[in-house]
Amino acid sequence: MSNDSTSKTLLVALGVCLVCSVLVATAAVTLKPMQEANRERDKLRNILLAGNLYEKGMDTKRLYAERIRSRLVELESGRILPESEHTNALNPETFDIQAVSKDPDLSNTISRDADPADIDRLPRYMPVFEVTDGDSVTQLILPVYGKGLWSTLYGFVALDRDLRTIRGFTFYEHGETPGLGGEVDNPNWKRLWIGKQAFDADGALRIRVVKGSVAPDDPDARYKVDGLSGSTLTTRGVDNLVRFWLGEGYRPFLDRLAASPDVSP
Repeated sequence: MSNDSTSKTLLVALGVCLVCSVLVATAAVTLKPMQEANRERDKLRNILLAGNLYEKGMDTKRLYAERIRSRLVELESGRILPESEHTNALNPETFDIQAVSKDPDLSNTISRDADPADIDRLPRYMPVFEVTDGDSVTQLILPVYGKGLWSTLYGFVALDRDLRTIRGFTFYEHGETPGLGGEVDNPNWKRLWIGKQAFDADGALRIRVVKGSVAPDDPDARYKVDGLSGSTLTTRGVDNLVRFWLGEGYRPFLDRLAASPDVSP
């Protein structure tokens, strides 16, 4: 066959494509366990970051095992599920928010006007993570998620044992624009959340992510966080998802905890 023939050119191109496809498929299969392990390690790191427990170089799994206790909450009632009710899909350590939210048996459709976080379906259950110090629970770390500009953002909000004061906030997965909405990963912006009040003394939800900066002399500054510069829609998305989960999402659970004599005022 002539080197200049169309048939030979197509045959060579087909051979190259076949070899590349095999290499890519092999790499994908081979690297999948490593990718999943890295994803899980990153999730644990972000739980610890939200609770201000993580330091570079530390043994993430060991610290998580020592300081974090996972629970599974039924959102509608706010009750904690006993381990006897756990299943493969309903296990706080392996809980897959994306899979559960698509399962009609484990989630409910949300009406448009009741869905500011734009998540479409609300899981019937969610994992929560308690930060422990001996026998005491010092913080509560809550998974949150919702739509930004380009993607769904997944993260954690940590509340102090008073259930009002925010101790940390972080995202572990999103697809927002680097340098703009992607600034949700900026440590300086995440530090702005620490010490803010999610609720007032009467239990009303007050936390807000505002457009621009919070004025230092604003009497409600303790309830407000600076928005992301140049990212109005991502800022609005973060505000919506935080207010949805601390309001509608976890409110029955938080109300149950607030009624407990073990919660500090």
